Amino acid sequence: MRAVAIAVLLALSGATILAIVREQTGTDGFLIGLLLATFPVPLLIAAFRWVGNVEPSPWRTVAFAFAWGACAATLVAIIANGFTAEWLTTSVVPDSDADLVGATVVAPVVEELAKAAAVLLLFLHRRRFLGGVVDGVVTACVTATGFAFTENILYLGTAYADDQLYAGDGFAAATTAQTFFVRIVMSPFAHPLFTAMTGIGFGIAAAVSARRRSVRITLPLVGLVTAMVLHALWNGAASSHNGLHFLLVYALFMMPVLATLVWLTVWSRGRDLRTIRETLHAYAAQGWLNPAEPWTLGSMHARSQARSLARRVHGKPAARSVAAYHAAATSLALLRARAERTATPPPDFPARESALLTTLLTHRPQASPPTTTVAPVPPSLAAWR
Repeated sequence: MRAVAIAVLLALSGATILAIVREQTGTDGFLIGLLLATFPVPLLIAAFRWVGNVEPSPWRTVAFAFAWGACAATLVAIIANGFTAEWLTTSVVPDSDADLVGATVVAPVVEELAKAAAVLLLFLHRRRFLGGVVDGVVTACVTATGFAFTENILYLGTAYADDQLYAGDGFAAATTAQTFFVRIVMSPFAHPLFTAMTGIGFGIAAAVSARRRSVRITLPLVGLVTAMVLHALWNGAASSHNGLHFLLVYALFMMPVLATLVWLTVWSRGRDLRTIRETLHAYAAQGWLNPAEPWTLGSMHARSQARSLARRVHGKPAARSVAAYHAAATSLALLRARAERTATPPPDFPARESALLTTLLTHRPQASPPTTTVAPVPPSLAAWR
């Protein structure tokens, strides 16, 4: 029932936001905006999927996160931003610049709250798909990519409509080109970078013991506030009439933050691979796996080699079996590692562990030989073999 309710909510939100954007940009502006806004989306989604491919989330989870950002979050933002900015500039801080207040105070708070709702829903109801920093970052960034996609349609479509209005009978695209360069070429990462801070908070909270309730509440809030601050700083620089100010913030602050985020996610990805390798050795000692297989499963390159070997020898069905085998082993290792980090394992741990072991046994006859063959085995194990 929850899934049906959320699907209906997203569908209604999508239809409403579509009508609002089309009304503000016109049909031609909407189509041009849609075309131009689509450019960065496949690249960003592919990058986030690569970051999270150690234990990839199901496509339905990715689709939910993107749809929430593109539909529900943007609808909340487009309605709440205007009303809140108007209320602040008429009741709280009269005679202030409504556009500046909206960009630097209202938009960061409203938009980051709206995007964070998707991460919160998965944290509460699909915790197994949000088990660490990498999962949190990927989920948050996909949600923000959906939000930026719809926002870019609005900005690019409006720019195109303005160009047509002032171009007379001819065609001009100066504003459209400028908007495309700033939003699509220079800063497609902006919204994902902000919301990634929220994802980091939820990701760390998911890995903390359930007994540390105050920590699990505080960390997401710290991440959310950090996202709002980054968003406000970016919007303030973009709203400045001084182009040098914007370039300084872009080069000296936002790019280093982006580089730090990339380093953190890659480091966390490597740590997850080490955890998988170390945890699976215990299952290998009990006979569930060949002793060499944890070394393959702890290397994304070796996993790819195993799938390629299976495909060459036995075709695509064998490669799919190897992929399913690796996915089950990865989920098993991370499930056990998370349970060992907490004082009390989740109540469904035995059932989930049993189901994953059953999946391993199902695919093992076809998947274990190529997984073992390509193992980057250390010298001591090579001598044992």
